[in-house]
Amino acid sequence: MMKREIDGFVMNRLQGALLQEAFRLVAEGYASTTDVDIGIRQGLGLRWSFLGPFETIDLNAPGGARDYAERYEDLYKNLWETQQHIVPWSGEVIDEIEKDLTASLPRERLAERQRWRDRRLMALIAHQRTAE
Repeated sequence: MMKREIDGFVMNRLQGALLQEAFRLVAEGYASTTDVDIGIRQGLGLRWSFLGPFETIDLNAPGGARDYAERYEDLYKNLWETQQHIVPWSGEVIDEIEKDLTASLPRERLAERQRWRDRRLMALIAHQRTAE
């Protein structure tokens, strides 16, 4: 539930921040499309499928969220300084991303993979309901 209206709403804004950094990492040669996908799928995605970002940090430091903030704020401040420019989502970077994605999933199989994703999401939701 949103407390106030904002352009893009909450989830699109959070997704946009993550996507901007993902595009930046690929555009600037720090990681491949596959590397970024694996990192999210096998790292954040696993945690965030049943914990939100605030509960995650609350559990990631012995003293909870405040302890996490005190320990890691400076680290993240240093990271933010390198994230202050916007990388366009066009040109060479989208060419590279599309090439990487179509190498593992040809476009003619996209609808099949979408159906697979939807079945997996339904199974995850069913599992989450039994685990609460």
